[in-house]
Amino acid sequence: MHEYHIHDVMGFVAKILPSSAVDGPGNRSVVFLQGCDFDCKYCHNPETRKSCSACGLCVSHCPAGALKLSDGQILWDRSRCTDCGTCISRCPHSSSPKVQQLSVSEVLERLKRYIPFIRGLTVSGGECGLQAAFLTGLVRGAQERYQLGTLIDTNGSTDYSALPDLVAHAEGFMLDVKAWNETEHKALTGASNRMVLKNLDFLAGMGKLYEVRTVVVGGQFNAEETVREVSRVLAARGSQARYKIIAFRPQGVRPQFQTLPQPENQKLQQLADLARSIGVKEVLVV
Repeated sequence: MHEYHIHDVMGFVAKILPSSAVDGPGNRSVVFLQGCDFDCKYCHNPETRKSCSACGLCVSHCPAGALKLSDGQILWDRSRCTDCGTCISRCPHSSSPKVQQLSVSEVLERLKRYIPFIRGLTVSGGECGLQAAFLTGLVRGAQERYQLGTLIDTNGSTDYSALPDLVAHAEGFMLDVKAWNETEHKALTGASNRMVLKNLDFLAGMGKLYEVRTVVVGGQFNAEETVREVSRVLAARGSQARYKIIAFRPQGVRPQFQTLPQPENQKLQQLADLARSIGVKEVLVV
């Protein structure tokens, strides 16, 4: 990929977060890309899944007057927007009217002012792997322009073994393994986990796995099996990746799924002990 192509590639960007302490090590800027091929029951960013249908239902509800419908498109005025979230909460499609199509160069330029204050960049979503060319350009551009490392926050549905340029230039990957059993994974997300498990093994073997995460939701999947099998892969590959075991929380989840059972802390600690007993050196309970 030549320099011209890196800066010229376009992508659909949901939002850019200037500063975050929870999306990788240190203070980091986060670029959220729009679009996801999973439909997780407990998704905490459901508005990043689908494209805006330009139905216009959000326009009249915007208290800041930052939205208008013109020629079949929703126009968003960033200068008037207060990020109150009304448009997203009113959308019957669980989407956002604020998605922008930006080039790699435009994203890098928006990040420029934050460079002195951040340790790195994280690209998330939605599912960022669905925009592989844009993602690769952004990772390489951040490295070449700002000497900034990038972590890829992914659901693992993209075949990263087929993207050697991206893997080589990425600082690392943060991989969600939602369930080990494929049937349970389909019930939880609406999609297969075969590629997820392939990426787990591949990225662990490449030494590119920074973190694996499993969200524990009572009664939705076999958490013990998932933690045990993921831990076995990490140990077998000699991976130094940390394993983050996360309690389901209803905040930000679509209303119909907010009543999913939350696990007890004792259960989470038992899962963490299981991972450690298999050989995972760093396990976090969140």
